[in-house]
Amino acid sequence: MSEGRLADRAYTAIAQLINDDALVSGDRLPSEARLGEMFGMSRTIVREALVRLAADGITEARRGAGSYVKRRPSERLGSFMPMHALSATLGTYEVRFVLEAEAARLAGQRRSADQMDAIEEALQALRGALLSNAPAHDEDWLLHRAIVEATGNPAFIESFDHLRDGVLRILKAGVEISRSRPPEVIGAMMEEHDAIVEAIRAHDADGAALAMRWHLSQGRKRLMP
Repeated sequence: MSEGRLADRAYTAIAQLINDDALVSGDRLPSEARLGEMFGMSRTIVREALVRLAADGITEARRGAGSYVKRRPSERLGSFMPMHALSATLGTYEVRFVLEAEAARLAGQRRSADQMDAIEEALQALRGALLSNAPAHDEDWLLHRAIVEATGNPAFIESFDHLRDGVLRILKAGVEISRSRPPEVIGAMMEEHDAIVEAIRAHDADGAALAMRWHLSQGRKRLMP
């Protein structure tokens, strides 16, 4: 088995350990050596998994003190994806930070009047879905895709479409988990989309990129308790 696949298994095992032991923010994880013994893996593999968990906002490394829980994945995530898919699915955020932030920037520079109309229409469809009890992940996807289309670059569209299955799983989980929380959470989600679209409308390329990065970072946080 490749090191990448082993690191996926270690990632899954550590995330499962956090949930099974009900660890909370600030709790210390076992040492790399101990985790390696528990999972029958080398410290190198465990270290790679911890780096990826830290990148996904689940753990954090403290110099000379080991790794600690930063955020625990919501147990409701299991309703939308198997635990073994958590690493790959959350890993799409790393790609989306690069791809969608730049897409928003280019959309702010290049969008045509027709493309802006399509973005506005998609925004209103998302608003209607989010403020109802209907599923909203398809509308969310279509808004993000309309922004990517406004780059005018087919390579962006092809790359984004390649992420479709993983992104839709995240969008569906994000909406449903957010609906289980106070109404302000859905309100914040809508405000983030509004900010992105407002910047694109105003041809504020840098503002659109920043708004997209903020939205994606907040979206990842909403997957945690």
